[in-house]
Amino acid sequence: MLPTIFVLLAGFAAALPSHVPSLPNSDSKTLTARQSFPSSFKWSSSAALIGPKSDGRNLAGIKDPSIIYHDGKYHVFASTASSSGYNLVYMSFTDFSGAGSATFHYLDQSPIGPGYRAAPQVFYFEPHGLWYLIYQNDNAAYSTNKDINNPSGWTAPKTFYSGMPRTISQNIGSGYWVDMWVICDASNCHLFSSDDNGHLFRSQTPVSSFPSGMSEPVIAMSDSNKNALFEASNVYTIGDSRYLLIIEAIGSDGARYFRSWTSTSISGTWSSLANTESNPFARSNNVAFDGSAWTKSISHGEMVRDDVDQTMTISPCNLRYLYQGVDPSAGGNYNSLPWRLGLLTQTNSAC
Repeated sequence: MLPTIFVLLAGFAAALPSHVPSLPNSDSKTLTARQSFPSSFKWSSSAALIGPKSDGRNLAGIKDPSIIYHDGKYHVFASTASSSGYNLVYMSFTDFSGAGSATFHYLDQSPIGPGYRAAPQVFYFEPHGLWYLIYQNDNAAYSTNKDINNPSGWTAPKTFYSGMPRTISQNIGSGYWVDMWVICDASNCHLFSSDDNGHLFRSQTPVSSFPSGMSEPVIAMSDSNKNALFEASNVYTIGDSRYLLIIEAIGSDGARYFRSWTSTSISGTWSSLANTESNPFARSNNVAFDGSAWTKSISHGEMVRDDVDQTMTISPCNLRYLYQGVDPSAGGNYNSLPWRLGLLTQTNSAC
């Protein structure tokens, strides 16, 4: 997402406190290794489910969601967008039918504080027994919490770097450093980010050192057409050391959509999956709406996950993706666009 200056488990042992997730066993992760993605994707979309409330905040949009299913309910973190800038909001609900009425907890009221914070990602870092919230604040930032149900429990922001890394400053051009994403394998935790200038960056640090010690980024992928590799990367484990990468692009029609790749290593090389406008991962031409389409853009979002740990593991079957969309007739300042959240459900699962 663009920064302000531009526009922007169920199942717990009784003895465990409710905020500690029970993590999937090795059998469930092995199962995903035997399953695969189709060569093309089809989706259905809900109507807009989550938008700003009439509560005096004067928000224009709700954007950039991160979502998990844990302890019998969905937990969503998102960006709040207004003409004055960005911050973060948390909500939870037991069913998507109740998403629109979920209470908003504005995280500028927590130790995360006011000011520019956007594009969150949430996961449970098992080695520390803590929830991590990754976000951008003109740097790559994080906060931690012992209990995901407590919006006041997040710590004040800390950053992975003292400033913008050299590799990013040398390649960013007129773009912006945005959309941080963390995923860990058995040895390392990797930090991905984008620059709105055709580059995907990756840093790493040993799992034992996380969150300290992030390396100088390398360019994980690049494209001379910056719109083809724009922002909002997600990287997921799909079992047996296989990984899925999706990246948001700006299409020839000006609308946002997602491209996809797979790899046997988080450090690449990445092989094309569905990554063109005619065969996209998710775009208006492979999404069916019930009634008229409320958005033409399929933009920044995240897979619905019930495996909540740092491996970002998903099954390749029956995907659901919470995304941001916007009324195609809306225009004006980017910060003031009426972004809303909707849910994609895969309709052609290969398994």
